[in-house]
Formats: sequence, C-alpha cells, structure tokens
Amino acid sequence: MLILSDRIKETSTTSGYGSVTLNGPFGGFQSFSNGIGNNNTTYYAIENETRWEVGIGTYSSAGNSLSRDTVFASSNGGNKINLAGVSTVFCTYP
Repeated sequence: MLILSDRIKETSTTSGYGSVTLNGPFGGFQSFSNGIGNNNTTYYAIENETRWEVGIGTYSSAGNSLSRDTVFASSNGGNKINLAGVSTVFCTYP
C-alpha cells in the first residue's frame, strides 16, 4: 500500500546502491517505522553530500530499511546514486 506521511526524516550510513538501513529520526521528526509501516511503499528522497535521489521505495521493519524500488530523478542521470558517509532520507512528493 502506498502511504504518504509528513515529517519523516532519518539518517543512514549505508554505502553503495542497495537498500538503505535507517539509523533513526531527527529530533522533531517521525521514523519510517511509525509513519509508513512495514511493507508499505512511499515516495522518498535521499541527500548524500552533493548527490540526491527521488523515487519510490518500500519500508521493511526487518532490518529497518528502505528499498530503492524506482528512481524518478537523481543527480546521477535518473539512476540510483552511490551512497557514502552520512545520508539524509525523508518522505517527499515527487
């Protein structure tokens, strides 16, 4: 089920092009777990230094992760970005 929810923002230290393991919400924000729920899809954005990505993904409570199912736009020509270091992951409208 597609779920849209406000004020969801977490950090991640995941590297590479795969699913993103979430580290917990920023102060004043909800987690994907609370706002989206297990096995639901949502629109997301990832910021990673100067790289960015917007798409649709599925949240899984097993591993507290967000898959990157379909990328709508990105700084990598519409493809997944290569994550390194700390990323910010949040819900958005594409």
